[in-house]
Amino acid sequence: MPVTVVVGAQWGDEGKAKIIDLLSKEHTYVVRYQGGHNAGHTVVVDGEKYALQLVPSGVLYDHVIPVIANGVVVDLPTLFHEIDMLESRGISCADLKVSSRAHLIFPWHQAHDAIAEAMRGDDKIGTTLKGIGPAYADKARRVGVRVGEVVDLDHFAETVRARAIAENLVIVQAGEEPLDVDEIVERFVEFGRRLQPYVADTVTLLHDALAQGSQVLLEGAQATFLDLDHGTYPYVTSSNPTAGGACAGSGLGPRDIDRIVGITKAYTTRVGAGPFPTELLDADGDTLIDVGKEFGTVTGRRRRAGWLDCVMLRQAVRLNSLTELALTKLDILDGFDEVKVCTGYRLDGQAIDYYPDRSDILARVEPVYETLSGWKTDLSGARERGQLPPAAQEFLAIVEREVGVPVNVVGVGAERDDYLLWTA
Repeated sequence: MPVTVVVGAQWGDEGKAKIIDLLSKEHTYVVRYQGGHNAGHTVVVDGEKYALQLVPSGVLYDHVIPVIANGVVVDLPTLFHEIDMLESRGISCADLKVSSRAHLIFPWHQAHDAIAEAMRGDDKIGTTLKGIGPAYADKARRVGVRVGEVVDLDHFAETVRARAIAENLVIVQAGEEPLDVDEIVERFVEFGRRLQPYVADTVTLLHDALAQGSQVLLEGAQATFLDLDHGTYPYVTSSNPTAGGACAGSGLGPRDIDRIVGITKAYTTRVGAGPFPTELLDADGDTLIDVGKEFGTVTGRRRRAGWLDCVMLRQAVRLNSLTELALTKLDILDGFDEVKVCTGYRLDGQAIDYYPDRSDILARVEPVYETLSGWKTDLSGARERGQLPPAAQEFLAIVEREVGVPVNVVGVGAERDDYLLWTA
């Protein structure tokens, strides 16, 4: 299969990096196609943790060429911090390619992010304040600065200065202190000089790679229900993490894609505000958070947690044309006496089996659960289907029945090799 897409099937933090790392073994190019440094992908190798925000997770393999594609917004301080971290630990980033069409994030984007969030008062979105949304807004307004502009540093400096001066007017009008224009220009010209060797026409690169028979893996950030169009708006990200966004964000066409893997936890989490039908505000929710270490890779924020929601997973299958699921963190449920799976909703007392299209309606639904006995067994050593206890096997069977696609991979621990293949 020449092109595989990996997409989160919930609200993010599903453990995509673990599955991307697994699939990277058989791919030559691993491509990040949207988002920015507001999403963290964590891979654990031999007890060492690699927390990545921009560089694709496949960089940990020598044979992989990592690509940051045109749909990404790039924060250069974060990118170079990440490159330096990886290379200090023996991971080469020499083959990294950054699309000339990708847009850059600047300090004024972060300033606008903070101003807008403060103005929302009690109705905050829960943004990470990384400047992602304002950078995408500039892209849509056609005033953004693209990576390819660093090839001509004199022109790049002029562009950055003009944009910084213009944005300072807005920042001052909002009552904030102006940014230091000269400092920004000087710093970003140096970043631009360092970025030059990585700049590439990644669309041509990827099409040439397919023509030569290479395998390409497209890696999304965030997840389906944070999608700008299909998520729980307005509590969403500023791009399209869904599989459709993989085409726009990479320059590859729909017919190039053969396999679309949706990643889900064995339970559900989300960060920030927004409706959450299966959220647990009790001891079980606290246990999921504590045992699952549900704290953001990027922000450190405590996540919200609840039982697995198969209604939203069915919607994720539809929106992404998922060919399969990879289910992570099954081991986090090891200690529960009972495990629940949401198989439907009730709205105003009436049963519904669809995912509402409005966040205010989603906030009103009540989950309908199927309850299983817990397996009360440590799953971390399981490497084959038959090593799972019957109750855990029943859990996976319910997921497949409710969602309509096979579960092919099951994660049972944090380490790179803590997984088993479920579908025979």
